Amino acid sequence: MDEHSAESRLPDDVEDAYALGEGPGAFQRLWTPHRIAYISGGGRPADPDACVFCEAPGKSDEESLVVHRGELAYVLLNLFPYNPGHLMVVPYRHYPSYDGATAEEIAEIGALTQRAMRALGGSGRSRGFNIGMNQGIAAGAGIAAHLHQHVVPRWVGDTNFFPIIGETKAMPKLLGDVRADLAAAWPPA
Repeated sequence: MDEHSAESRLPDDVEDAYALGEGPGAFQRLWTPHRIAYISGGGRPADPDACVFCEAPGKSDEESLVVHRGELAYVLLNLFPYNPGHLMVVPYRHYPSYDGATAEEIAEIGALTQRAMRALGGSGRSRGFNIGMNQGIAAGAGIAAHLHQHVVPRWVGDTNFFPIIGETKAMPKLLGDVRADLAAAWPPA
């Protein structure tokens, strides 16, 4: 009996993690303890009526993951990104949907989206983008009360079995490092 066998240390009703990797077709575990922050609601304000997008501009760029500040809108990294470099373009003004934006806000959101694409293409060498807004809870908006547009960089072959089978996304770089790289690569207007 080796030191990792279930008989040596586990009650009958406890699964032996070491046994999962044995035999043909066995599964290995990918431990992602950092994901518990998202699952348990981490990163959300203690006050349920508070808005993270209204609070972010009042913090330092590093603390709030802001990459660039414009006149009517700003750009920040998604705290729970789909891909490394997943940005959001957010108006400073608090309103829930695109039809509430002024013409000036629409123009700046569009211009910042273009600059985000250039920065991501330069610093991260992305080869494509998913750009979009989820309007309302029914459409999948995680923060429905404050308009924001996602800019998700994509690479050929960036999808694999993790999201499909393990509901896990491999993130090869720390958010603070990604923010610093993108801020340095941010193109002029």
